[in-house]
Amino acid sequence: MDSENAKLLVVDDDPEIRELTQAYLTRQGFEVDCVDCGEAMDAFLDENTTDLIILDLMLPGEHGLSLARRLKREGNIPIIIVSAQGDEIDRIVGLEVGADDYLPKPFNPRELLARVRAVLRRSRKSSSADVTDEGTVSRFGSFVLDLSSHQLSRSGTLIPLTSGEFDLLAILVQYPNKVLDRDRILDLLTGAERSPFDRSIDVRVTRLRGKIEPDASAPVFIRTIWGKGYMFCPEGDGKS
Repeated sequence: MDSENAKLLVVDDDPEIRELTQAYLTRQGFEVDCVDCGEAMDAFLDENTTDLIILDLMLPGEHGLSLARRLKREGNIPIIIVSAQGDEIDRIVGLEVGADDYLPKPFNPRELLARVRAVLRRSRKSSSADVTDEGTVSRFGSFVLDLSSHQLSRSGTLIPLTSGEFDLLAILVQYPNKVLDRDRILDLLTGAERSPFDRSIDVRVTRLRGKIEPDASAPVFIRTIWGKGYMFCPEGDGKS
């Protein structure tokens, strides 16, 4: 998915931000549409498709977090939340409802561009339908992680993952029984640079545990090594 054919939808009630964001991203080769609220977003999506949504939180009518949760429940359009609510709690909640990234306002347009390209790159990989090669398949417990098709399944049933969750799991399975601290994980993740204090790794780990652990409160696959980081145990017994 090259930027020249990628379609973006900006959902923001600030006309100046809509205009500036649309102008900048259009110059970068994207096709950009804008709406000012969730109702207008729904009307647009009823008639059009989009490859990524840039979503503000503080909107008239339905709140942005509610919109993000509903969008992820109904489909898997990538979402980047942008909001003046830069508090870490809002950031964590945004990621917990399934957003693929979060950028606090005010933001540098170049950083938004980098985030957009990174999320689209991950989305393109996850939607590919390449023929599975055994070298791209990892197994742990009753799960099968297919890196070529970007799918996680258990006993033949697909487990839905966001692009960020899949990328994190793909990294963890490549380092079985090895402790990875947050800085190392951030280095291994592709895309825009992150602060070493970025807690999105912890949020993704929590979400992954909810999907793969028999008991998320006592994880056996993704273990926390206190003061050091995380360790992936493919056998599910915590033994190295």
